[in-house]
Amino acid sequence: MRRHIDYYFLILVGLLILFGTLFLSTLSAQESLKFFGNTNYYLFHQLTSVVIGLALALILLKIPLSFLKKAAPVLLVINLILLILVFMPYVGIKFWGAKRWISIGNNTFQPSEFLKITSVLYLSALLSNRLSDSSKKGLTSLIKKGYYNFIKIFLPFLFLLAVIAIILYLQKDVSTMGIIGVTLIMIYFAARTPFWHTLFTFISGIAVLFLFVVVEPYRIERLKTLLNPESDPLGKGLQIKQSLIALGSGGIFGKGWGMSTQKFGFLPQTMSDSVFAIFGEEMGIIGGLIIIVLFLLFLWGGFKIARKCTDTFSKLTAVGISTWIALQALVNIASIIGLFPLSGIPLPFFSYGGSHIIAELIGVGILLNISKNG
Repeated sequence: MRRHIDYYFLILVGLLILFGTLFLSTLSAQESLKFFGNTNYYLFHQLTSVVIGLALALILLKIPLSFLKKAAPVLLVINLILLILVFMPYVGIKFWGAKRWISIGNNTFQPSEFLKITSVLYLSALLSNRLSDSSKKGLTSLIKKGYYNFIKIFLPFLFLLAVIAIILYLQKDVSTMGIIGVTLIMIYFAARTPFWHTLFTFISGIAVLFLFVVVEPYRIERLKTLLNPESDPLGKGLQIKQSLIALGSGGIFGKGWGMSTQKFGFLPQTMSDSVFAIFGEEMGIIGGLIIIVLFLLFLWGGFKIARKCTDTFSKLTAVGISTWIALQALVNIASIIGLFPLSGIPLPFFSYGGSHIIAELIGVGILLNISKNG
């Protein structure tokens, strides 16, 4: 029987979008006035992205899941092509020493944000197809089944991770690589593949990330700054130092909506990386805990949708989308409170930026589709 969409999950996402947009309206006013002469420039730009994301979410809510499964390889290939185009002259845009954006008129587009959803769809489709083929073949021998799992499932999975890792390393986006890598490993584990596959991939992934960190001096400096931000409080340690000051000055109940002082030039990247610090300053520990609880409920709601699925593709996709968004929130918040190196990962539904909010809303649309038809 066809089900209704998960209205509790829809309300939860609506609250996250509402809180994020309302908070950005006050947070961005000063920067908008400074650079564009009006207080609403960044807000209108974000609202445009939210409207586009909601429109795409509505479309994906109506698209048959079987079509998404068939289209997954094509979507991934298109996304990989866009990632390669980033390196082309006059197409790719370079910010802060990294090429991750494509210029579209007066706007920019970050293909790696959409890789989070296309890679989830592709791996979910691949695993559901290969696991179905394995059961149809009736492989009763452990040796034959192990050989099939290794050749037809594990090696393609490793190849996908390798392609993503190489491209994102060249874009100097190791943080996104880590988010996608952990998400895909979670999907692979949820597919009930041999545990040693997951363990090997996880350990190898940590080794690769460590290698990527040590070969770039600025990444080593981020680790040093995490361990001792006071070593350079006005330089590399400024952002984490001011983030902690913002959170500490908020106290239990905060200074009040719009009453932050850190956003007036004291804390870098207030609209993107550091948005949680400003939220904590204005809304206090209580407000910060509410946001954390909302993201935990998002993860629980997504896994609940996955648990009710009868289709493997839908189940794995729901696990992947839920893990990706919740993990991204965890990394952003952990970096702000000094438990993780600053990474530039946006806080879902809150941080300023068009590409990430559109990708997240696409993921929500697919999750709601799964809750109804999966």
